Amino acid sequence: MQEIDARGLSCPQPVIMAKKALGENKKITVILDNQVAADNVARLGEALACRVSTSTKEENFYRVTIDCPAGNSIDCAVEVLAVEKRIFFFKSEILGSGTPELGKVLINGFIYALLETDPLPEKIIFMHAGVKIPTLNSDAIENLKQLQDKGVDLLICGTCLDYYGLKESLRVGRISNMYEIVDSLNKGKVVSV
Repeated sequence: MQEIDARGLSCPQPVIMAKKALGENKKITVILDNQVAADNVARLGEALACRVSTSTKEENFYRVTIDCPAGNSIDCAVEVLAVEKRIFFFKSEILGSGTPELGKVLINGFIYALLETDPLPEKIIFMHAGVKIPTLNSDAIENLKQLQDKGVDLLICGTCLDYYGLKESLRVGRISNMYEIVDSLNKGKVVSV
C-alpha cells in the first residue's frame, strides 16, 4: 500500500495525486489537512467503485484509504470516454461570475486539472475575454504549453485578440478564425467554461 502526503496542497492536486497512485497501486492512503480535500479524494475512490474509508480528524489531518479490488481499473473508464472528442470552450478569463480574484484562481485550477485528465481534450478554444488566458495569465500559460506539447490544439479567436489589442501578446496556441472555430465546435462534445 502506498501512502501519499497531500497536506498543504490546493485543489485539485490531492485528487490528481491519488488518481496517479491508483494507476500503479490497488490500495493507497492519502493524508490530507482539510475535510473538503478528504471528501474529494473519497469521491474519487467511490467513482472508481473502490472501497473507501476515511478516518476522523487526527492531530490536524485526515486519512483516506482507497482499496480497489482486482479487476477495477481507472483505464476502463478512460476507454469509454476516449470515443467522443471533447472540446473545451473558454469565453471568459475567469471561471464563474463571482469575484474576479476567485474566478482567476478557479480558472488556473481548472486548466491545471485538464493536464491530468485522460483522455485529454482534442481542442481548447478561447474566445471573447477568454483570449486573455493565453496572453496575460502566466500561471495558466505554463499549463497550456504543456497541454499543447501533449497534442491539444489551442485555437485563439483572431478577432477577439484584435479587439483587446492582444495579438502581439499571444504566448501559446495559434490564431484561428470564426469558420474554423464553428467547424470545430460542430465536430465534438463541447464543454463550455
